[in-house]
Amino acid sequence: MKLSVSGRATAAAVAAAATLLTTGSTAGAAPAPEPVAIAAAPDIPVANVKAHLTQLQSIATANGGNRAHGRTGYKASLDYVKAKLDAAGFTTTVQQFTASSRVGYNLIADWPGGDANQVVMAGSHLDSVTSGAGINDNGTGSAAVLETALAVARTGYQPTKHLRFAWWGAEELGLVGSRYYVNSLSAANRAKISGYLNFDMIGSPNPGYFVYDDDPAIEKTFKDYFTGIGVPTEIETEGDGRSDHAPFKSAGVPVGGLFTGAGRTKTAAQAAKWGGTSGQAFDRCYHSSCDTTANVNDTALNRNADALAHAVWTLSS
Repeated sequence: MKLSVSGRATAAAVAAAATLLTTGSTAGAAPAPEPVAIAAAPDIPVANVKAHLTQLQSIATANGGNRAHGRTGYKASLDYVKAKLDAAGFTTTVQQFTASSRVGYNLIADWPGGDANQVVMAGSHLDSVTSGAGINDNGTGSAAVLETALAVARTGYQPTKHLRFAWWGAEELGLVGSRYYVNSLSAANRAKISGYLNFDMIGSPNPGYFVYDDDPAIEKTFKDYFTGIGVPTEIETEGDGRSDHAPFKSAGVPVGGLFTGAGRTKTAAQAAKWGGTSGQAFDRCYHSSCDTTANVNDTALNRNADALAHAVWTLSS
């Protein structure tokens, strides 16, 4: 875990004190303006993220082994996330749509305040495939986005921009929920979204550290974080156009995100760089019944959850 006390905030405090000492003691002089420090993201406790994954696993187990679109496990997953957000003070909206003759749902959560003309969104798909519980794909993204949203509430964060979080339905059927949401927005409201951050599989058991390269500013935000903790990254290519950032990108919204790999095989060079096992898939349980809570790498989940929060705080401040 990264330190929860920000070096940037400490540096800003020192700078403010120095300004006061050098300029504030002159009698009759106008007070010097204090520098404004950018709020640093808190550490996201991986234990909290894993607790959400345990709940999603329990929901799947109680509902036929999955949390797929149109099934009881999906709606129970959405209800779990919504209850947490409602209790934390978010304004939540459930958006209903139909896909494959079944009713689906998106969950949108807005944090009160911030400039409504500049919206920073973070999202993930909440549905699994029918063959399993979908804990890495995509309980990991959903749980990390949820815990970041709850950290916003816990810290009383008041960003300059407006914060919105989303959990998408029917991604596994072809990005249905996120596309429905984007298409439901007016052109003016789409233009208000200054960035959409996507998190789809961020705890793969044989992980890589992949960063979307769609928007340079968002990409740099993520890369800077990983550079700061000494973790090399690669450009994400396996999921290009295959997750919920795609409808936003097509609508002209700047997008970015993180990924730890799915069915592709980890190379020897990647294993040398990141550890793990070369010649094996990043996630051997991708879209399978073994995608359970045992199918998550805690270190990758922790790093990506903290990177997620770093991006949300940095891009919204």
